Amino acid sequence: MFRSKLKTILLSTSVTILAVSLISFPQESLKASIRGLDMWWEIVFPSLLPFFIVSEMLIGFGVVRFIGVLLEPLMRPLFKVPGVGGFVWAMGMASGFPAGAKFTARLRQEGQLTQIEAERLVSFTNSSNPLFIFGAVSVGFFHNPRLGLLLGLAHYLGNICVGIIMRFYGNESPVETRESRKRFKLRAAVSALHQTRLKDNRPIGKLLGDAVNSSIQTLLMVGGFIILFSVVNKLLYHLHITAALGKSVEMGLSFLSFPEMLSIPFISGLFEITLGSDLTSRVEAATLLQQAMITSFILAFSGFSVQAQVASILAQTDIRFQPFFIARIIHGIFASLFALILWKPIYLRFSSNGHPSNAIPVGFFEDGSWVNHLYQKMVETGPLITIFSLLIYVFILFQRLKKS
Repeated sequence: MFRSKLKTILLSTSVTILAVSLISFPQESLKASIRGLDMWWEIVFPSLLPFFIVSEMLIGFGVVRFIGVLLEPLMRPLFKVPGVGGFVWAMGMASGFPAGAKFTARLRQEGQLTQIEAERLVSFTNSSNPLFIFGAVSVGFFHNPRLGLLLGLAHYLGNICVGIIMRFYGNESPVETRESRKRFKLRAAVSALHQTRLKDNRPIGKLLGDAVNSSIQTLLMVGGFIILFSVVNKLLYHLHITAALGKSVEMGLSFLSFPEMLSIPFISGLFEITLGSDLTSRVEAATLLQQAMITSFILAFSGFSVQAQVASILAQTDIRFQPFFIARIIHGIFASLFALILWKPIYLRFSSNGHPSNAIPVGFFEDGSWVNHLYQKMVETGPLITIFSLLIYVFILFQRLKKS
């Protein structure tokens, strides 16, 4: 009873302080809100929407079930999750967070994952997409395209390590494991695809409308969290809370021989990865290796903004958030270690200051590369895609309300 009352007091006090801060710093709050909105409608919405819509249709048509049966021999021994986890893993890496959480929750609602399997799966299928790592962070913030390879490898290798560690989380009944091992043949995969399609007998038009409706609803929620945490992060800075928290981090940074100036970017990154990565790239007192290690941790931890998005998605199911949060800390540690381990064999080897190699096309890393070009095009056309998609969403919603 006491803990419940204490929680109520803390929550109400926090919201009151937030409201007073918004009134006290209206201009700063507005700028932070616009910054979050720009990031959402220029990059996040147009990059995630196609993946969300296509994934919903793949699930409805039974293709995910088909892939799951085929990938069972790989995913079950390695990560102790069903084969459908391979689809979630691939889509999560390609589209970025919180796609892994959305797909995991969707498959849990479909009954294709147990609670423990879903908690294992969501812990390592949420990651930054390559476009953000190469385009926004390495090119946009560090102005160093070659750094993207180091950050990307450290990030995804860390994710794999998290998946392997999380396979030891929880227990499963041997009956479920034996039954899952019977569905390894192509004929069984085709049969599963057909049965799933028959079970979900919605017409194509209805399925497409549901996919668009569900995807845009999720992205609207994501946009709200991005704007909210962008404002919160700015208010924490102006209230000197970020600096106060940074003092506690300085001791750990000093122990690792990192400059203390990285403390504020690190704290900012714990709340919002974009701002944290940007501030880290501006710390001139730190070496590029130190900046890369801090940025790797920030990208892997995902920030409280992304974690709040994931928590909101998982709340629709019985998937618990705590394993995901612990996995983010583990991922951050592994990503930083991989950045340190791969520094000489990867970054120095392919940088112009070291020993260049033709093993990887140089054009992939340059400022005029297709990655940078794609990122710039996304920024230019993103708002138009977002507005057009929202108009379609309003039209579908109006038609359904009209019929009901």
